[in-house]
Amino acid sequence: MDILNRIKRLVAGGRYRLSIKAHVELDADGLVPLDAVEAILNAQSIKKVLRSRSPGRVHRGEKLYVIESFNYTGSLIYTKGAIKRQEDQEIFYILISAKRSTLGDDY
Repeated sequence: MDILNRIKRLVAGGRYRLSIKAHVELDADGLVPLDAVEAILNAQSIKKVLRSRSPGRVHRGEKLYVIESFNYTGSLIYTKGAIKRQEDQEIFYILISAKRSTLGDDY
């Protein structure tokens, strides 16, 4: 299955979580978690795939997916997240960053 479709299915099914950082970034931009969800569901492509360099991560080098898309009111939203397994059964898409996007910025 295409990775973007997999992410969309996870998010549409409510199988996602937001980090504290994502909540703070959304709030700072006057956005709510539903804005990030809408942007992911509207996405046509994954903008970039990164490898985590954070020493605090359990799995260093895990894939992080950057998605930029519009919510239902037309705001361009930037999200970055990872697909995780929990208890070897359920899969969650973890949003580690979500904020209003600025065109031309390279994340």
